[in-house]
Amino acid sequence: MIRLASKHKWLGSLITCAILVTPVVNADEESEKEGLRIATERKESDRGWDNSLADMSMILRNAQGQESERRMRVKTLEVQEDGDKALTIFDSPRDVSGTAFLSFSHSKEPDEQWIYLPALKRVKRIASQNKSGPFMGSEFAFEDMTSFEVDKFTYDFLRDDTYQGDEVYVISQVPQDDYSGYSKQIVWIDKEHYRVRKVEFFDKKGDLLKTLEFEDYTLFDDEFWRPLKSFMYNVQTQKSTELITHELEFDAGLEDTDFDENSLRRAR
Repeated sequence: MIRLASKHKWLGSLITCAILVTPVVNADEESEKEGLRIATERKESDRGWDNSLADMSMILRNAQGQESERRMRVKTLEVQEDGDKALTIFDSPRDVSGTAFLSFSHSKEPDEQWIYLPALKRVKRIASQNKSGPFMGSEFAFEDMTSFEVDKFTYDFLRDDTYQGDEVYVISQVPQDDYSGYSKQIVWIDKEHYRVRKVEFFDKKGDLLKTLEFEDYTLFDDEFWRPLKSFMYNVQTQKSTELITHELEFDAGLEDTDFDENSLRRAR
């Protein structure tokens, strides 16, 4: 009996050890991997457009609903193996006419941004620590005016969901830049085309700061989806900014030389 008990004890210890060394699927690792997959597919599904030119309106609304409109042109250039370049030129009203904003997005390095102020007749570089500031008095921050790059964030898959009748993935993305004004973003991405439908921005305290919704997605050149309306709402101040695209042209003949510091001064 003593030997039998010892044998059973030995077998029990062996089974316990086997359980301890058996690989366990880490739920956190799986959700991070899935979040990264979705973000990567989002980026890969929108490649090859090369360059574009858009005629847009920016509508600013205060908490009381009073609004003002600005007209602008946005030139963009796709950069392989790095972030995209963009030049925004304001045409009206008179107090902002001639103001130009140049942005170089990067996938692994800090973004570079400059703004030309015609009243001062000089180009001002936007410091990295100021990227969370408002862009031209809007609810968009300077960091919102850069292209999405996968390496800028870490990811976590949260759930499957529906948004306005479409099946979507919901993921969390955390900025890797210490100067970002956000602690995290929650992103709704449709499963069919990997288009962003909605984003929630959380401030450094972890509180909901803004929501961004994309509407009127339109397919250009039978390949590239673009939202004709983007609505950013600040839940803390009740202010909002709407971007409306009136015209959009791809393959507009833009080149790298159209996106440099000199282009800010000569932007018309």
